[in-house]
Amino acid sequence: MRSDQIKKGVERAPNRSLLYALGLTEEELKRPIIGIVNSFNEVVPGHMHLNQIVEAVKAGVRAAGGTPLEFPAIAVCDGIAMGHEGMRYSLVTRDLIADSTEAMVKAHQFDGLVMVPNCDKNVPGLLMAAARLNIPTIFCSGGPMLAGKMDKGDRTSLSNMFEAVGSYHAGNMSEGEVQEYVENACPTCGSCSGMFTANSMNCLTEAIGMALPGNGSIPAVLSARLRLAKESGMQIMKLVEKDIKPRDIMTKESIHNAETVDMALGCSTNTMLHLPAIAYEAGVEVSFDMANEISSKTPNLCHLAPAGNAYMEDLDMAGGVYAVMKELTKQNLLDESVITVACTTLKEALANVKNKNENIIRPLEYPYSQTGGIAVLKGNLAKDGCVVKRSAVAEEMMQHEGPARVFDGEEEAIEAIYARKIKAGDVVVIRYEGPKGGPGMREMLNPTSAICGMGLGESVALITDGRFSGATRGAAIGHTSPEAAAGGVIGLVEEGDIISIDISNYSIELKVSDEELEARRAKWVPREPRVKTGYLARYAKLVSSADKGAILTV
Repeated sequence: MRSDQIKKGVERAPNRSLLYALGLTEEELKRPIIGIVNSFNEVVPGHMHLNQIVEAVKAGVRAAGGTPLEFPAIAVCDGIAMGHEGMRYSLVTRDLIADSTEAMVKAHQFDGLVMVPNCDKNVPGLLMAAARLNIPTIFCSGGPMLAGKMDKGDRTSLSNMFEAVGSYHAGNMSEGEVQEYVENACPTCGSCSGMFTANSMNCLTEAIGMALPGNGSIPAVLSARLRLAKESGMQIMKLVEKDIKPRDIMTKESIHNAETVDMALGCSTNTMLHLPAIAYEAGVEVSFDMANEISSKTPNLCHLAPAGNAYMEDLDMAGGVYAVMKELTKQNLLDESVITVACTTLKEALANVKNKNENIIRPLEYPYSQTGGIAVLKGNLAKDGCVVKRSAVAEEMMQHEGPARVFDGEEEAIEAIYARKIKAGDVVVIRYEGPKGGPGMREMLNPTSAICGMGLGESVALITDGRFSGATRGAAIGHTSPEAAAGGVIGLVEEGDIISIDISNYSIELKVSDEELEARRAKWVPREPRVKTGYLARYAKLVSSADKGAILTV
């Protein structure tokens, strides 16, 4: 066992004495030692209940003959961090989580791991760590929040809450009506209830084979979540026994499966940052351009909030992620030969799965669209690409051309939107918010929500080298690469320049001649870094571009 390095023989007697100090018995030390990575804290609603999940995982580990030892991982709530300097610290925690988990596991030589994440950066951060460490690992997340319910009975979620602020500034909603959203939008613990980033990544953890069925969709408050936790604790012992490791599961084929499920579900655009980063750690090359190739043959089968009026609890009752995958196999869109943490092939795992509600998970014959939920656009404004959640864009905004309204940061843009300086037809450009330029690549949920809340969601586009929350809807185009701070063309856009967007044809163009752009480039001066000390300054020096997954380069 790997844990023999800390417990076996006279040479390890000093190590063993410290394990005795933990209260471990000789019998417990004879068993495989399983690290339980607990992302619990009292700040994040998606994580406030994870201690209960972890206790269920431990019960499963003990029942199957293992010795569980718990250690923590940090977590940031993107919603609480939104709209201020705290959002600079969201994406960057993904790499802190991966690095700190690597340090704990290497230092203590666990035989296997159970990862218990839930929200936006913990899931990809721990998947990155799992691929890097490559010891038997299974994921058991905390599960999604239930949808909120307004006084009149309408269901709601955090995305409506943000848009309510825009409606208030537009004069369409009173402060009392905003307060009703405050009190009802987030009614339980768990990851926010739509197909936002946290739920997208928890669903894709199933699709990539690293979690048991139901991980992405079983609501946090259901007892079924505790049963899943116990089953995951028992299953890690089988993975240890068979020595099935993450890189046996997270192959090129399974990662392409995850990208395909991503398109069918209509996941957050943040998956286009996280899947390449996870693949990098697994030693698999994933091209940014692969998204369009997969999207072109993958129908979009689900319209969960913010794209539609269904929520994660509806997806769960319809059969969950596996029911979506079952639909995809009807056209051989998935590689069913890959193995999963269930120690079976995907084909075996899907054998008895059924779609229980074709209104929530549409059959392949009747999709929302014949193409997937995410598109990568390219053109002179984004030579290396940019990303849009196509499934959440109004039909009339699939093609759009308008004048640029340019802002060097989120705050300037928000001020202009609330002051009603943005008009129908405009293209809002928010730059110097990329991985390096932010630094930290902030989410632009406040500006997009303000645009939608003020009734401009079907007439105004937004382009940024920052990124978006999964709760964003509308013609919101992010991850523009190269970013402004790296000399990208987005840094050369001037007020009033015409920008042409054609999502259907994967195109984005700044209607300015090459000669004029070269003249502007000759005058361009890099913006002074916003942050010069601490972790963010180090991050800015090491981080790659968004099209490469914003990974840290050595």
